[in-house]
Amino acid sequence: MFFNNISFILHKPQLSENIGASARAMKNFCFKKLIVINPKPIFPNDKILATSVGAKDIIKNTKVYENLEPAIQRVDCLIATTSRFRNKNIKHIKLDDLNKIDFRKKIAFLFGSEASGLSNNEISYANYTMQIPSNPGFKSLNLSHSVIIIAQIVSTLIKLNSPKYKKSNKIKSASKKDIQSMLNLCVKNLEKRNFFKPKEKKPIMLENLRSIFYKMELSQKETRILSSVFANLSKKGWLTKLWVSL
Repeated sequence: MFFNNISFILHKPQLSENIGASARAMKNFCFKKLIVINPKPIFPNDKILATSVGAKDIIKNTKVYENLEPAIQRVDCLIATTSRFRNKNIKHIKLDDLNKIDFRKKIAFLFGSEASGLSNNEISYANYTMQIPSNPGFKSLNLSHSVIIIAQIVSTLIKLNSPKYKKSNKIKSASKKDIQSMLNLCVKNLEKRNFFKPKEKKPIMLENLRSIFYKMELSQKETRILSSVFANLSKKGWLTKLWVSL
């Protein structure tokens, strides 16, 4: 099946117990890939291992990164969980919409820290945002509870749809690494043209650019074409090179 295509990313988790319980929740539903971004506690530690119970193998194989961008280089689709809808540039989906996700692709679910959730900058890397429905007067869920809810739903969907998930010769999707490389070329050329004015607005402008490209679900070929455009805009004869790449 396609359980190995799914990753769960904990961004700046605060409590050891939540990291361990999240690993346990993942293993309950046959998932193995846990990624931790800049955890507050030392990773791993005795509390994490104790609360993971029988999921120590997941903790052992967890990948730890300092920031989000390198962690999602090989991801095709990133879904950010949030307790409130904030970024209007990114499509917001419901739990029911997960049945439209192609789990043959490399999918990652991103969870924010217990203290502050995800920032707009972190959400700008996502293809979609998603909220777990709960009490309108008390929306905040425990981190590991959020993980187990999504793990259970995705596990069920994979099992139900696995007969439909046959290998195909469909166009290959661009990875986050491909898209980030393309975005870097775009930003580099925009900087040469002094596009980011005033300077204090550059961070939000970058967030908006990133969210545009990350939510487009580009193919590898489309990403190569756009990269060629961005790389050659300042060169003579760039239009001919573009035509050849097409």
